[in-house]
Amino acid sequence: MTEALDKIIDDAVAHMKKAISHLESELSKIRAGKASPQIVDGIHVDYYGNATPLNQVANVTVADARTLSIQPWEKQMLGAIEKAIIAANIGLNPQNDGNFIRLFLPPLTEERRKELVKRVNNEGEHAKVAIRNIRRDAIEHVKKLQKDGLSEDAAKDTEGDVQGITDKYIDLVDQHCKDKDKEIMTI
Repeated sequence: MTEALDKIIDDAVAHMKKAISHLESELSKIRAGKASPQIVDGIHVDYYGNATPLNQVANVTVADARTLSIQPWEKQMLGAIEKAIIAANIGLNPQNDGNFIRLFLPPLTEERRKELVKRVNNEGEHAKVAIRNIRRDAIEHVKKLQKDGLSEDAAKDTEGDVQGITDKYIDLVDQHCKDKDKEIMTI
């Protein structure tokens, strides 16, 4: 039975780590005033009828601190890339000069910073919900094992361990969000 309990805890930890890494990737897409190629991660372009990630049809580079430069590998893709960026609603207007698409990041206003902080906190809340769902699933597995003959003490100990792990990962989410909030609000 202890192997089954260890597996439940290991699975919960693995899933919680995935939730944290997903949060980190989502937070990296939220710009904090500096140009970064991650801003356009997740944007898909219509490439001959297939939704293809932008970084697979174009070269995305940082031209300077506030400018992203996107150079498609096929010139006819300029229009499709421009449409995809507008449809993604990332708060940037693409500038098409016939060879490149440039994204100029405007300086962040106080209002825009507050919107970004809300978005960060929303992503943090999604991660917390995912972690709590993982905890719930792990505890349900423990209760099933308890019905199959696991002692009540072992079940309570394992539930306590799962709760401790959950608290640790929730604190980690809070720390990531706090760090990103600080980064956004720094002028």
